[in-house]
Amino acid sequence: MAKRITSGAAAFLLDAACMGIAGWAAGRGVAGLPAACTTLLWCYALGLYRREAIAATRVALGRLPVAVGFGVVSWAMVGAVVPAVARVGAFPFLFAGLLAAGAISRAVLAWLRARGFFRAHLLVLGAGRRAWELALLLRREGRNLAYELVFLHDPALGPVEPRLLAEGEVVVEIRGSLLAIAQSRATEAIVVAPDERRGMRLDALLECKIAGIPIVEYLTFLERETRRIDLKRLDLSWILFADGFFFGVLDRALKRAADVLVSFLLLAIVAPFLLAAMALVWLDDGAPVFYRQQRVTRHGVRFHILKLRTMRRDAEARGAVWAAERDPRITRVGTLLRRTRLDELPQLFNILRGDMSFVGPRPERPEFVDALSREIPLYAERHAVKAGLTGWAQINYPYGASLDDARSKLSYDLYYIKNFSILFDILIIMQTLRAVLWPSGVR
Repeated sequence: MAKRITSGAAAFLLDAACMGIAGWAAGRGVAGLPAACTTLLWCYALGLYRREAIAATRVALGRLPVAVGFGVVSWAMVGAVVPAVARVGAFPFLFAGLLAAGAISRAVLAWLRARGFFRAHLLVLGAGRRAWELALLLRREGRNLAYELVFLHDPALGPVEPRLLAEGEVVVEIRGSLLAIAQSRATEAIVVAPDERRGMRLDALLECKIAGIPIVEYLTFLERETRRIDLKRLDLSWILFADGFFFGVLDRALKRAADVLVSFLLLAIVAPFLLAAMALVWLDDGAPVFYRQQRVTRHGVRFHILKLRTMRRDAEARGAVWAAERDPRITRVGTLLRRTRLDELPQLFNILRGDMSFVGPRPERPEFVDALSREIPLYAERHAVKAGLTGWAQINYPYGASLDDARSKLSYDLYYIKNFSILFDILIIMQTLRAVLWPSGVR
């Protein structure tokens, strides 16, 4: 059975088509296509294919000029080095053409969404509490913006959740063939989410699978759609038997090579900004400029993280505490450094030393690690990989300093560890720029 394209993938394909045409026209042939390609990369890096940018056209249109500007400037820099590759005179036309193409693409996407395209049609086996939570999470966090859900009820699978009925969800009692129900509703997949599994008819599910309808287990489907591992609903046996959580020797070698290469390149680029930030810290609050603090990395090993100092020198005279919103301990320059993430740049030296990786869970203080490990199941598992300068949690969850925040960030960290790959690292690095340019909840 054919799988519908997601709205994010549709946005990318529409951008690729519109910008390809605009690049060809503005560049008078193939010379404009590379600028369109670099612009697409910047669109991805700035989050134009994420849920929030798809759902709110104004968010996408606000970021679009920045993405197009970065794309054209990137290609202009290539043209400055190799003039035969790109014509300088075409760049203003490229910017205007690609910007218009991106706006047209978003208008077409909004038109298609308004007419019901990109809806995922799913059957949910079960109509209990677990099914209700599934519907709630999909509509809040699902990678699709629209889900057409039909809940299949059988008394053997447990009682119907009253909130499903109160919210007007479609609940259908299973009568006759499950395959016939699925085919009559053009179902793309059946999500198995009963409260009581002992009443499931496995033979009926097998018939659907043989007929070409995917059968997806509840936690697996939830992980795929929300891009995190929900700890509240986690079954440890699922983690035990699921794929992932594997790191080969080649994976680690490639990751280390990428860490060294990216860190050297970034240090060469940001050295002037780092020196300027160091001067500002010294002028604002004197020495020391750097701040060394003990953190925890892979296998629970402790190391000293290096950051630019953003708090007063006596900030922790009474012991370690989490940063608070509008924390009075933060200096004037420290506020600026935190919002621009410039205070994190010295950690590139930690990466070169091997204390950290470029991508991974953020390193936490030993005092907090001990406390959180007692309160949150699987918290220690985030130390299966090296701590990172950026990570899946950092680009998906706003800055938080509480037990609930730590639990939410752990759900993203576990997803990263379970699905680790070098390509995943590259995608996270690309999207880190979005978190820097549009910080959410940075303290």
